[in-house]
Amino acid sequence: MMVLISYDVSTADEKGKKRLRKVAKECQNHAQRVQNSVFEADLDYSAFMKLKNRLESIIDIEKDSLRFYYLGNNWKRRVEHIGAKSTYDPEGVIII
Repeated sequence: MMVLISYDVSTADEKGKKRLRKVAKECQNHAQRVQNSVFEADLDYSAFMKLKNRLESIIDIEKDSLRFYYLGNNWKRRVEHIGAKSTYDPEGVIII
């Protein structure tokens, strides 16, 4: 299933900056960055729940926020890209 993940982490202090780095790194490990604080994750339900729980454990719910948009399996007709930064196909071939 495709999920769009966005976050806003307060960086008013050093702890916030550390949380921001951890959230970004966790997202980068499981998803594709499409904008500064926005990631697309094409994961099975179990992997997504692990990522979601990990992100929830990192943020400070009094200062930060996470948003999850569930696009499902038919996400291609729900996403339109216009402008800079060419898009990618998460279901395409990966060359390592």
